[in-house]
Amino acid sequence: VLYPFGPGVGDEATHHEDDGTSPEIFLQENFSFFGRAHRSLYVNNNGVVSFGAMVPEFTPQPFPLPDHRPFVAPYWADVDTRLGGDVFYRQTRDPQLLARLAQDLAPAVPPGDPPPQPTWAFVATWDRVAYFGAASDKVNTFQAVLASDGLTCFVLLNYGDLQWTTGIANQGDPHTGLGGIPAQAGFNSGDDVHYYNVPGSRTPAVQSLSHRSNLGIPGRWAFRVDHFEATEGPPETPGTLSKTPEATWS
Repeated sequence: VLYPFGPGVGDEATHHEDDGTSPEIFLQENFSFFGRAHRSLYVNNNGVVSFGAMVPEFTPQPFPLPDHRPFVAPYWADVDTRLGGDVFYRQTRDPQLLARLAQDLAPAVPPGDPPPQPTWAFVATWDRVAYFGAASDKVNTFQAVLASDGLTCFVLLNYGDLQWTTGIANQGDPHTGLGGIPAQAGFNSGDDVHYYNVPGSRTPAVQSLSHRSNLGIPGRWAFRVDHFEATEGPPETPGTLSKTPEATWS
């Protein structure tokens, strides 16, 4: 389910460090996230793509967060690339990739709406990344793909092999990478109100994201994110984003 990544397709990489992040990356096209246009972002080693500010925190918190930081969390957990793995990223207008994106995003659009025709994408990939305090060779691979046609914006979350959920600073077992406070997956809009938790977040079930989907394709999740009525696509948990802080999409 993962899109091509790595130096061979022009990716850059973050430094191998604990709680590291990319420099600020200026986008070739505005990306609208829950009603607000963003022109830059950061790729954070701990499984987060953030707008406006870095997210070095290693403990995943339940959404909504009170600190006004909008971000996409494919798998927010305590990654330590000093112990293994790479975090890659690039923005692209490659026609082949955009055509594949249009096809993969089509099932996430309600009947009657125009099909997605992205003209730009940003691909961030966490490739075989280890966890803080690891006393094993367990690693995770996952990806966030941001796509836009200049108006409509989507996020595609792709999950490869997920072997751990928790670093030792979050009470995880050093040998299994399990237990404690497991990883969080979802979206924080930054307005203290709108958010979405992927089912299973901050529970042991988050490890099964690579086997579940809201598109019927194991390991793939798609969401429209440009406005407050953003839909998350068909089967697993269809619906619309709540406008109340107490609820999530349901």
